[in-house]
Amino acid sequence: MATNTGSEQAPIRLPWKIFWIGLIVRILYMTLAHTYRIRLFEDHFQFGWEAGRVARALVNGYGYADPFQGHTGPTAWLPPLYTLMIAACFKLFGIYTPLSAWTVLALNSVFSALTALAVYEIAYRCFNPKVALWSGWLWALYPAALQFAVKWIWEMSLTCCLFTWIFLLALRMRDEGGGTWRQWSLFGALGGLLALNNATPTVFLPVAALWVFWGAPECRLQTLRRAIVSGLIAGALLAPWVLRNYRVMHAFIPIRSNFGAENYMGNSPWSVGFPWGTTVPLENTRILDEYRTKGEVQWSRERGDIASEWIRTHRARFWKLTALRAYMFWAGVPQPLIPHKEYVEYGREINFAFGTAAGLLGLLLAIRQKRKAAWLMAAAFLLLPLPYYMVTVQARFRHVLEPLIMILAVNLFQSAEKRTSKAT
Repeated sequence: MATNTGSEQAPIRLPWKIFWIGLIVRILYMTLAHTYRIRLFEDHFQFGWEAGRVARALVNGYGYADPFQGHTGPTAWLPPLYTLMIAACFKLFGIYTPLSAWTVLALNSVFSALTALAVYEIAYRCFNPKVALWSGWLWALYPAALQFAVKWIWEMSLTCCLFTWIFLLALRMRDEGGGTWRQWSLFGALGGLLALNNATPTVFLPVAALWVFWGAPECRLQTLRRAIVSGLIAGALLAPWVLRNYRVMHAFIPIRSNFGAENYMGNSPWSVGFPWGTTVPLENTRILDEYRTKGEVQWSRERGDIASEWIRTHRARFWKLTALRAYMFWAGVPQPLIPHKEYVEYGREINFAFGTAAGLLGLLLAIRQKRKAAWLMAAAFLLLPLPYYMVTVQARFRHVLEPLIMILAVNLFQSAEKRTSKAT
């Protein structure tokens, strides 16, 4: 139970019914639709992609290695949290087995359903109980909110859950005059876990900490001490991974090693603004041999140097691609049309763009209404997509912001309903 420090001091009781129903819906869909039956194509590569490959290497005794095809050596291609979760499932239920896939997707469903509780309380604290109830139930039941949990063996659901609870924790600390030691410790722990799962959203953490600090004018020194300890906790969680990378990869790699390779894919003469293939094509033995021979760090660094040189000499093209990626981040990344089923893709793009439009209009309304944390939400909308604008974009990258988008959209329509009622 959390407490509301608003004028009425009313308790906020988290509606666990929303969590349980959301979880049951996800697991039933995943089970009945057989989404846990992963295609055998390219030796089960769609079972977690690089994360699944590294998890297999871990269970087979090769260490944190081999993210693509064959034994290519140690890797820091992706951070370890979600990969270790897959490896634990492989150890318990078998490598690439349907039971392992079902277990991973069930865990995804838990993370996604837990997000509904955070969505409810954020909406309650920033708007009102009605917006909270609608937002929580929509997140629990709306198909677009659960798709990544039930179909993708990847980190999106866990990233979204961690980020949303971090946002809620910042709200709680601000409401309680700067936060307690326990809250700041939890903030640091969740921040460290987020970095070990997907580093991109961590750009928001200093902004959230400053927002809490600024909202505690009467105890800023105490809040600053707690914030520093929070940062130390996050650093302590991240330190083993950084030290492992330095010892094994012989380079300082804070989170992951693949930025140069991704930049090369996104900013080169053939770039079209969104990825059209895998960064390391499994069927291209020449590139795989080059990656294996040079080692991941050098191979990625060389590709990054080529991309940097291309950006330097093609500034106009780079900014055009950046603008295109920014558009696609919010409007949707096009997918190949299936003959006689074009309506599926058109419906997906309309739904995606509608969510963005409603969320952004809801954000503007929240700022105009001077709602609590409206500017913090605006900072999240501004900061989180920036790396994707510059390098690469996929529809799943927006998922971390979708809880806030849903809350803001619900408030938008609730406010419109109120104005209509008053007008009549």
